[in-house]
Amino acid sequence: MMTNDLITRLTGELKPVPRTAVIMRVATGLGISLAASAILMLLWLGMRPDLAEASTTMMFWTKFGYTLILAVAGAWAVKRIAHPLGSIRVNLGLMAGAIVVMIILAFAQLAMTPPDEYMAMLKGRTIAVCTFNIVILSLPLLIGAFWVLRGLAPTRLTVAGAAAGLAAGAIAALVYSFHCFESAMPFIAVWYTLGVLVAGLIGAITGRFILRW
Repeated sequence: MMTNDLITRLTGELKPVPRTAVIMRVATGLGISLAASAILMLLWLGMRPDLAEASTTMMFWTKFGYTLILAVAGAWAVKRIAHPLGSIRVNLGLMAGAIVVMIILAFAQLAMTPPDEYMAMLKGRTIAVCTFNIVILSLPLLIGAFWVLRGLAPTRLTVAGAAAGLAAGAIAALVYSFHCFESAMPFIAVWYTLGVLVAGLIGAITGRFILRW
């Protein structure tokens, strides 16, 4: 009877959790950290001065669309992995698909370019800082994603950390695109993608410790 009484008392104190609780936590954590990353970009790097003119070109919107798809898939991955035994296979598939499409576009652009301009398209003018800047801008987002997951119930911590890192890197790449004037598809396919993957690796390595219950 004592055991039954204890169970009754414990279950009697439970309160139902709203169905939107996970989505709201993800939106809050990633929303606030997105604002922090955007402010960091504005104060540190600044908005590209020709944004209005650039926004009339297909190159700008291709880069924007690429980073937006990665960002949405990454944020969705954080939401999915927040549940016990959550899977992010669908999200990884979407991100991989976007990367493959961008690689195809890069090769198509190279095919229409004289061979002596290949390296210039690949290097651009910011090869030394592009990936680094994306990773730095991802740090506030990584903290936000870890905050989201710490309050929920991921059970595969390395995978959860990788999801957090990929989301952070992808959203940071989207933020960085409003500063970066590079528009060549080979450049975007390599250095933007590398920034997202490096952030994902950082998340995977640190997540197994930070997300430990």
